[in-house]
Amino acid sequence: MTEYFEVHARDGPARRGELRLVDPLATPALADDVLVDGGSLWPADRAVPEGDPGRLTVLPHRGFPAGTRAEVQTTFAADVPDVGYPSAAVVTPETAAAHPADASVLSTATGVVGHAERVLDAVLAVRRATPPDTALYLPGVATPRNAAVLAYAGVDLFDAKRARVRGRQGRYLTAEGEYDLDALDALPAPFPSDPPRAEFDRDDAVAHNVAALESELATVRARVAAGRLRDYVEGQARHENWLTALLRRLDDEWGYVERRTPVYRSSPMAAATEDTLRRAEIRRFADRVSSRYRPRFDDLPLVLVPCSARKPYSESRSHAAFHRAIDYRGHVVSVTSPIGAVPQELELVYPAQHYDTVVTGRWTAGEREFVTDLLGRYLDRADYPRVVAHVPDDYRPVVEDALDGRRLPVAWTVDDHPTDDDSLAALSEALAGEDRYRKRERQGRTLRALADYQFGDGAGDDLFGDDLAVEGRYPKLVAREAGEQVAAVVPQYGSLAFTLGGAERARDRGVVARVGIGDFVPHGSVLAPGVVDADDGVRVGDEVVVEGPRAFAVGRAAMSGAEMAGSTRGVAVDVRHGEER
Repeated sequence: MTEYFEVHARDGPARRGELRLVDPLATPALADDVLVDGGSLWPADRAVPEGDPGRLTVLPHRGFPAGTRAEVQTTFAADVPDVGYPSAAVVTPETAAAHPADASVLSTATGVVGHAERVLDAVLAVRRATPPDTALYLPGVATPRNAAVLAYAGVDLFDAKRARVRGRQGRYLTAEGEYDLDALDALPAPFPSDPPRAEFDRDDAVAHNVAALESELATVRARVAAGRLRDYVEGQARHENWLTALLRRLDDEWGYVERRTPVYRSSPMAAATEDTLRRAEIRRFADRVSSRYRPRFDDLPLVLVPCSARKPYSESRSHAAFHRAIDYRGHVVSVTSPIGAVPQELELVYPAQHYDTVVTGRWTAGEREFVTDLLGRYLDRADYPRVVAHVPDDYRPVVEDALDGRRLPVAWTVDDHPTDDDSLAALSEALAGEDRYRKRERQGRTLRALADYQFGDGAGDDLFGDDLAVEGRYPKLVAREAGEQVAAVVPQYGSLAFTLGGAERARDRGVVARVGIGDFVPHGSVLAPGVVDADDGVRVGDEVVVEGPRAFAVGRAAMSGAEMAGSTRGVAVDVRHGEER
């Protein structure tokens, strides 16, 4: 059982955690100063040492010849003692499940570094075989250049051995590469502690390389806490081909990455490379729009418009002009890379109001293919009578490809630019004779659409009946039924948050995910040890109900359902409302 490692924040497979020693170690971090290499020196029949709560002690195992280094040895079949101090087990991918500890030290790390497929296979095998609150330690591999990508794959602990060795070999390391010290006239990325180039020798290179690695890990920790590590990793992966391959192979591991990626958060997303199209958040949004979301305005013409730099779109000048011309006579869907198709009801949902993309006026082949496919799937799910395409010239091929083979009449309304007077007049004219839909109808459909996206296809109708009343001004909408408030829109996430009464209604109608707890009443949060069971589909950020013999509550998940069930430490649910029963 793990007791000394706790995860505090998650950003995809990357975690920011704490190794609970006398002096707690924030991870991802270097483990050089906290690791006691006990396993290499203790024979199998020797008693386990009492340990030092200020250090991470490698557990003894059979097959470790005296005097050998634990990090390059294979753990053989042996029972791991139930120790009462911070411990690490040296494992291979095949033996990790049999040796639980606070940290798993991958013994094969140095043999696979530089080979994307082998690194990923090893990391995935250990992460899947060990409890969620077990730290993963890859010894002998870290450099300032690869640390961020490895951390994003799920590695928590590193050491500075490789950085030191490269320094002694006369190599000067930075976050983007390494240099031959003898060929440098000036230091490319010096630290204040570095001596001048004329005095800089190999001992200084060792110190610099370690400092550069520590600095990179500090950047990773800050990025995980802010929910923005992926933005950084897409750039870092470009510095070595095997890192680029590792990132792309990791994106193909949908089950591993999606389960660990928050559903809702308020941090911005930089959509700067085609790798952004492969992000779990982008693919999840696209999947939910084309499978969960139900177009509730498809009795009206579909009006396709370009995205805007300002988010949410409705707060931009361009979209304000579009809406005045449309005047609620059509259903607005924004076409954009990398999101695809964003119905107006979902403009608040992460990441639709959080991304910032590179604008060049030209679509790459990958962007065009991705958005064309998503828009086509969206059209197949709806039943619009016709399409009004109010898009500029660079969008037109995407829309044409999506409409190809789908027998929908289309009117093109942009002459020169979408916001010029002639184009806006043409947009208004194209909708002449269409009925306007009323505010109450618009708000009700918006709440139902958000429920569909958040909880599943049809959830909006299951959750809200004919007596739904909507109060407030968009986006701060409040849902009431039979005079009772049941839910409210959270504008920064684009999600629904339930009251206790609304949570009971959602539970009874099979809409919301459930977390079962023991015989206690939570105050403020539910910790993982108190969780008895949890729906496997729960993701970080999900709205969940919490039930136990003595309590009923509603809140937001801080872990995935699988992590709640498998963890012994950490906050599982941030409780918003609760009561004793």
